[in-house]
Amino acid sequence: MITKNLAGIGMTSQRTRSRLIQRLRDKGIISEQVLSVMERTPRHIFIDEALSHRAYEDSSLPIGMGQTISQPYIVARMTELLVMSGKMNDVLEVGTGCGYQTSILAGVSRRVYTIERIKPLQKQAIKRFKALNLHNVTYQHGDGYLGWADQAPFDAIIVTAAPEQVPAPLIEQLAIGGRMVIPVTSANGDQQLHLLEKSDEGISSMKVEDVKFVPLLGGIVE
Repeated sequence: MITKNLAGIGMTSQRTRSRLIQRLRDKGIISEQVLSVMERTPRHIFIDEALSHRAYEDSSLPIGMGQTISQPYIVARMTELLVMSGKMNDVLEVGTGCGYQTSILAGVSRRVYTIERIKPLQKQAIKRFKALNLHNVTYQHGDGYLGWADQAPFDAIIVTAAPEQVPAPLIEQLAIGGRMVIPVTSANGDQQLHLLEKSDEGISSMKVEDVKFVPLLGGIVE
């Protein structure tokens, strides 16, 4: 069913996708590599069929299990921050979710390692990866707080849920010269997107913009 629906019609057509890409340009996304991958990725297959007519709105949407598919602008912004700041050979994603951000990363990097704590979401995401013939995605059902030590170090890490502080294992698993983009929840409940870079001297951090993500939780759900 997913494979048959890849092209999309009407509100899920290629023309509708292209209009979304223009809106992303208007909002300041400049990486043609990121925009090109997003234009050819069928976002409608990552959400419930009942919501497919909203797939190319620039908004987040529910995907079940209390999780959401991120707003396209945020997907583009987070990906662009990594693409334009360094190497994208080995990339870790914390929070596979529906697999949309993973699929965008797969188009701009050599290898994506993605962790999801909620098994039913991961199963659905894997079906989508297969439908899209993504051969450079490796997945794990696990606790994203712990990262993926066996595959470290990573050139880039992207976290798609917001902790109250950056998990130490993720910092440890960054390569020298590596970058991490992560939303962080402050004491007053506000969230800001941070770009971290790791050098021989330590970690530097830059606040990028205000965001709104679901919280990053530990443990796993079968």
